Amino acid sequence: MMDAFERFGLLINDRIARTPIAIASMAGIVDSTYVLERSEFAGLAFIGGYSIDEPTMAAAKEIAAGGDRKEFLFDNPAEELRHQITLVEGNPLILGINLRGVTPGAFASLAETLGDGVVYEIDAHCRQPAMVAAGCGEYYLKHQQKLTATIRALKAKGVTVSVKIRAGVADDDRVLARNIWSAGADILHIDLMDFGSAKLRQIRNSCPLLIIANNSINTFDRMREMLSHGADMVSLARKSDERTLSGLDAAISRYADEDGWYNSPKQLCRGGDVRALTFCCMPVKECPLIPTLSRLGIPREDYIDIKLGSVKGTPLEGGKKTCFGSLAWCCKTSSPCMFRDMTLKQTKISRKEYMRLKRDLSDTIMGRVFHDVPPDESS
Repeated sequence: MMDAFERFGLLINDRIARTPIAIASMAGIVDSTYVLERSEFAGLAFIGGYSIDEPTMAAAKEIAAGGDRKEFLFDNPAEELRHQITLVEGNPLILGINLRGVTPGAFASLAETLGDGVVYEIDAHCRQPAMVAAGCGEYYLKHQQKLTATIRALKAKGVTVSVKIRAGVADDDRVLARNIWSAGADILHIDLMDFGSAKLRQIRNSCPLLIIANNSINTFDRMREMLSHGADMVSLARKSDERTLSGLDAAISRYADEDGWYNSPKQLCRGGDVRALTFCCMPVKECPLIPTLSRLGIPREDYIDIKLGSVKGTPLEGGKKTCFGSLAWCCKTSSPCMFRDMTLKQTKISRKEYMRLKRDLSDTIMGRVFHDVPPDESS
């Protein structure tokens, strides 16, 4: 598992995710048997959705009675979930449980019963009318104070919390992301619908949460697009077959081993997200860097101090023959640069190691950008 951590650096619920691929929940379909059949090619899997209280169980029965959709129907959801969790014990796969409930107490009670061995995912995604009418799913996106109260109730039990949302339902997904972050969630699982990478970049620039991108991400090109615009992982639902998952896993592992940074962002001047500050040069000319720093509230002098201070004592500190005298200011390896490449060759730094060092620098910059948790805007 150390190879997986060195390759991807993904730690979820104090466990190493072997690949940045997740299996998303599908009600009535994705249980532990389903994910175990695919566990070789996934790092994280969410079973469910499971209804955990009377209002949502009644809604699930109503949906199932319609005949068009399957649902998990159990008189004792806690007992069933305990059974499902037991089935996955001992497998490297990190397990999450996607839950539908209408009160913070319902989630907190379940966490107290099941413990901290799984990721608890709040379903703020379901758009079935019966579920929304019961007060869960997309209902949470229009009543964010109830969503944040549920996040807090779960975090009070010391568990890892994911929130699955549907983009474009809340009035402003940037505010939603900040509220989810400020309430204490760990993971933001986003069904991007038809919004694509532009929406993902917008959300990435609003919070430091681990982001899982979802919806029709079943090719490597599509996967790389999401990873290069802010996602840490991608998830698949209907296309979570063994052939698709194994192909994506092999491709992203190959890319990581060759490039050094599996979800490296596009450069800022080419539409990259805030992580791309690691590739930006000195703020001396009019380019996307200047308005980005302004939006983030970072003075140019502070930005310079952050980058130079962060690389001090590292291989990125050198580079006197580069444009600005340090590899801290150099661009991505996919951009041709004879001065950068000459410096890397002279200092015996491989392009792969250079990208890993740039990833470390990006993590430091992100920590400074998102140092202060924003106030809760959900009320």
